[in-house]
Amino acid sequence: MKRKFLPVLLLAFLPACTLLQRLCRYRPAHATPEEAERVEFPFIVPEKSRLEIPGTTAAAIQLAMDDFRPRDVKPHRGATQEEECLYRRESFNVSAFPGTEGVVFVRFVLNPDACPLRDPVLDAGATYAVDVRGWRILAVQ
Repeated sequence: MKRKFLPVLLLAFLPACTLLQRLCRYRPAHATPEEAERVEFPFIVPEKSRLEIPGTTAAAIQLAMDDFRPRDVKPHRGATQEEECLYRRESFNVSAFPGTEGVVFVRFVLNPDACPLRDPVLDAGATYAVDVRGWRILAVQ
């Protein structure tokens, strides 16, 4: 008798799983319509300040950053200003370079101007090897 209800039970929970996935998916914050109206997009982007980043490289950087500094991780209670700064994604400079056979290396290095550190931090960064064919992290150094 219990086995008869198992498929019904699974079908009942399936929509809840889908709903929770949608609720938990990260979506960036958007400005109010009033703020958005004040933004003036340039007609032409100056070549000197333009960065062209291939889509696979941009996606590799995002994948590595999501592992290096996940969006949902917050500093511990009582963290110092230095520690809070080290948790922020924008405290790190990023460089990316192609490897062989579908690998992109992504390096995060602490921006020395981002955090007012009393003592030097030697191991705040990391280098990721990202497989851009299977979209997975191969190794971290």
